Amino acid sequence: MIALAEEHDGLLTAKQARDAGIADSVLARLTQRGRLERAARGVYRIPHFPSSRFSQYREAVLWAKADDGPQNAALSHATALAAYGISDASPASVHITVPRNARLRRVRPKWVEVHHANLQADEVTLHEGLPLTTVGRTVQDVLTSTGQVGVVRQAISDARREGYINSSEAQRLTRRVNSYVRSLETDTQQQDSGNR
Repeated sequence: MIALAEEHDGLLTAKQARDAGIADSVLARLTQRGRLERAARGVYRIPHFPSSRFSQYREAVLWAKADDGPQNAALSHATALAAYGISDASPASVHITVPRNARLRRVRPKWVEVHHANLQADEVTLHEGLPLTTVGRTVQDVLTSTGQVGVVRQAISDARREGYINSSEAQRLTRRVNSYVRSLETDTQQQDSGNR
């Protein structure tokens, strides 16, 4: 069990434990004895296991996938920017995207923000063992959900410098941001002329 949890910063799901031959009753006893802590429904943590900067992200992904949850959940929005280390994004919540039809039938931790979208296979990548939306999809999500043009432009620049995207992808994303800004300016001009 410890080897299984080590792969996920000291975290494991009840399903992973069952698949490894550990009964739910054993998990309950280990929790009662303080050898495990219940992090969220269906997710357990080994106490005093050293955490990494990705531990909370791993916990969010395991929470979403626990109890037969959607297996194609991905960290997204500002959380993906932070995980890549691009931009100065420091989200207060961990953002995760699950399929539109996914119903997470358990209490959502207060620090998790759930988004629903049907991500295509080419919109998700693994980074540090975590499923993240790609830089392109992340830029789109942050732009449409927050309108933070400065953060998105910094993310594109940082992603190019770090080698997450090539120059043609950086140019494509920059064109998308510029188009977004122009549409905002047009909307503002139309509203101003309508108010006269």
